[in-house]
Amino acid sequence: MSTETSLVPQAGSPPPNPWLWSAATAAAIALWFLLYGQLVPFSNWVVSQLPLERGSHLEEAIRFFVYDTPKVLMLLTLVVFAMGVVRSFFSPERTRALLAGRREGVGNVAAAGLGIVTPFCSCSAVPLFIGFVSAGVPLGVTFSFLIAAPMINEVALGLLFALLGWKVALTYLAFGLAVAIAAGWVIGRLHLEGWLEEWVRNIRSGAVDLPVATLSVVDRIQAGLDAVKDIVGKVWLWIIAGIAAGAFIHGYVPADLLSGIMGRDAWWSVPAAVLMGIPMYSNAAGIIPVVEALIGKGAALGTVLAFMMSVIALSLPEMIILRKVLSLRLIAVFVVVVGLGILAVGFLFNALFA
Repeated sequence: MSTETSLVPQAGSPPPNPWLWSAATAAAIALWFLLYGQLVPFSNWVVSQLPLERGSHLEEAIRFFVYDTPKVLMLLTLVVFAMGVVRSFFSPERTRALLAGRREGVGNVAAAGLGIVTPFCSCSAVPLFIGFVSAGVPLGVTFSFLIAAPMINEVALGLLFALLGWKVALTYLAFGLAVAIAAGWVIGRLHLEGWLEEWVRNIRSGAVDLPVATLSVVDRIQAGLDAVKDIVGKVWLWIIAGIAAGAFIHGYVPADLLSGIMGRDAWWSVPAAVLMGIPMYSNAAGIIPVVEALIGKGAALGTVLAFMMSVIALSLPEMIILRKVLSLRLIAVFVVVVGLGILAVGFLFNALFA
């Protein structure tokens, strides 16, 4: 991404006021948080104005879409802006040098740990993934975050603790971290950066034209704005398409359809649950009540948790959004590596909590 035209003042024009730009940026961020906090009442109000039957599948699907669309786009904008500002301090080459090689394992652990305190669904984690990739963070490290953020967070752990007890919650935390760290490390060891889409590779290899030491506050803010224009402008349509698919699944796929298969005492129940979970979409808070209901109907704990992991870490809407960033080959590698880890967790849980 070139910033030559935006970072260099035009000849004869007065220099921009850094205090004015800083104040405007602070005001914009404050407005962002204010609007973000109103998304739930806004979505409820929009749905209430529509001629929909209350509690119907259509209402649930539309409510999901109306809420998640601005939420994900707002998250994407804020994170990409922040990453654009960060890139003005650290070139992609310097960032890669800091996190690559012998430090990559530590980076996987740190990224997975960061995911625990970011209670996002998979589609909300994708904006952070894009920001990390565009900033030059190693691919394997970004995948560790992408897996951990929706799968193991305080919402999931709190609900698991409340509904199923501390042993289940703690075991899920340990296994979830292991999957995120190991899967990210394996993907990093495969060195598949060339399978990123070309526009992402160009961002990763790009650098700010001016030396870092010469950039002013205005230059750095402008770098963040340029990043938003460049990246959000390329992925927003894919994000809306992914959320639309998620809204349809959220509103129309019945949970009762799943309980019979996952309740059967058969070796194939775990892989079947994972395959059934991948087309689904939900966040941790939305899927854990389903987990409780399935267990109450006799489904095996490991099978249900494997289903839960696949729903929130390998969702179809997430794959649709990632397609703008990753090649189909890289998406396939991601699904296979994470899927194998989830299968292992499912079988282990069934053995430990028989």
